[in-house]
Amino acid sequence: MFAWRAPECAPDMPVPLSILDLAFISEGQSAREALTGCVALAQRAEALGYRRVWYAEHHNFPSIASSATSVLIAHVAAHTRTIRVGAGGIMLPNHAPLVIAEQFGTLESLHPGRIDLGLGRAPGTDPTTTRALRVSPSSAESFPSDVLELQAYLGDESRIEGVQATPGAGTRVPLYILGSSLFGARLAARLGLPYAFASHFAPAALEEAVALYRREFRPSSQLAAPYVLAGLNVLAADTAADAEAQFAIVQRLRVKALLGRGAGWSDEYAQAVLDSPAGRTIKSMCTYSAVGAEPEVAEYVARFARLASADELIVVHAAPTLDARLRSVELLARCSGSSAGRAGDSAVDR
Repeated sequence: MFAWRAPECAPDMPVPLSILDLAFISEGQSAREALTGCVALAQRAEALGYRRVWYAEHHNFPSIASSATSVLIAHVAAHTRTIRVGAGGIMLPNHAPLVIAEQFGTLESLHPGRIDLGLGRAPGTDPTTTRALRVSPSSAESFPSDVLELQAYLGDESRIEGVQATPGAGTRVPLYILGSSLFGARLAARLGLPYAFASHFAPAALEEAVALYRREFRPSSQLAAPYVLAGLNVLAADTAADAEAQFAIVQRLRVKALLGRGAGWSDEYAQAVLDSPAGRTIKSMCTYSAVGAEPEVAEYVARFARLASADELIVVHAAPTLDARLRSVELLARCSGSSAGRAGDSAVDR
């Protein structure tokens, strides 16, 4: 989408940087190793000044270890000191709002001032697994009212007489609405909540959704002005050629995860699928991807932030191994001056 000359590294990125960690289980790796890697990545991000690290609720993906999202958040928060840790997000139709209020009220009580709760209305899986979760397809229809019920449990007065979240009541864990369509943008604007757009895998409606959110935003007790987080894939490496080679591996892995679903596809077969019409859908998911060495990545990230009208970027470091992800985290921070972006929490976190 963009064309530009790569500049020297800029001293500062225009917006704060955060991370969405997909808790990726590499081929041949155990879930335990992947979860240990989540801690290592969060600790490195904390040292480098990233504002927050989030984990998303996914089910029945052999390559993703964040299914028990609140448990993983608790583990990472216990092994870090200052970085905000949260869900990006909890798929609320899969849960009773009271249960989520209790879980995140517990997290906030254990790690005060560091917990975020992003909420989505998708199931985070396929229809067969949705049935295994005992979730009705119609559950998403109550998402707006469920958000309000959850918000009240975390506030001062429950919407259900005689029922309160313990822990949870009075913690005011900050809520974020996640989305990839105009529905989420409109809901976040109406409720006066921050809006996180999933442009790292669903880019089509980014500009329209953000414009709608900013236009229709109504101030709330949580947030006085609109606040947008935009998702972006980043793969920074020491050379552009290395970054491109790693990103090709990542795209094949996505094909295996999303279309192969445990079928044991070879790299050659995955590449053939990626080059087919079906694979073009996977490629389109990666429309917004900063891939290259430091200068190219820094310039892409800066331009994307302006395109998305973003107040903060939530970055997926889309490298195939933990070592490569840690290197990408370091290179982006080094070239962006991300430590300047987290000098105290912003108003959106309070």
